Amino acid sequence: PNLEYAADVAAPSANRHLVWDATGGFGTNADESGLTTADTPSWEMFVEAKAYAKDNYIRPIRTKDGIDYYHAFVTPQGMAKLKQDTSYLAAVKDAGIRGPQNQLFKGTDTVMVDGIAISEYRHVFNTAGMAAGAKWGASNNVEGCRMLFCGAQAAAFADIGNASWDEEMFDYENQIGISTGKIFGLLKPKFHTDVTNSVEDFGVMAIDFATGGAD
Repeated sequence: PNLEYAADVAAPSANRHLVWDATGGFGTNADESGLTTADTPSWEMFVEAKAYAKDNYIRPIRTKDGIDYYHAFVTPQGMAKLKQDTSYLAAVKDAGIRGPQNQLFKGTDTVMVDGIAISEYRHVFNTAGMAAGAKWGASNNVEGCRMLFCGAQAAAFADIGNASWDEEMFDYENQIGISTGKIFGLLKPKFHTDVTNSVEDFGVMAIDFATGGAD
């Protein structure tokens, strides 16, 4: 709230907000009241998320080597649930290097599978610490995480001018004080898309899923 561009923070657009149903797949423009403790992240969820991103023209990130990929950010609890999914474990185990260098054994914070970099990040929005009545699910007691599934240009960064640097001497020049300042801003780009014929978040999707709790 103390940032100059705090007022520009916006909720996900209608067709960039997905809610995961382990049985029926994704629902769009939906709330989290239908989530149950069974709706945890899985390999199938990531496969469908990638397909949805491509169908909706969310452009992937391209490396200097010409490799396209998406970047997903989940909480540690979300990553823990994903690591318990048998399909995900099989994909990481079989696609990676055999032996102790495999990402499963190394315990890396970011795992790359099928063109998706999945990163564990503690500051992804989640319901931990919220009152029981404020959580997700029909009874508002399901723990959840809002994963960010990012493509190219998911955020716009404005870098205005060079940083300032000022030095002052105090206490008869026995102490030095230094101040530095920088003007910059961040914004989530939104553009019109012919897929939905509406303005949507350009390069990011918000995907809600369960991480625990009681139904």
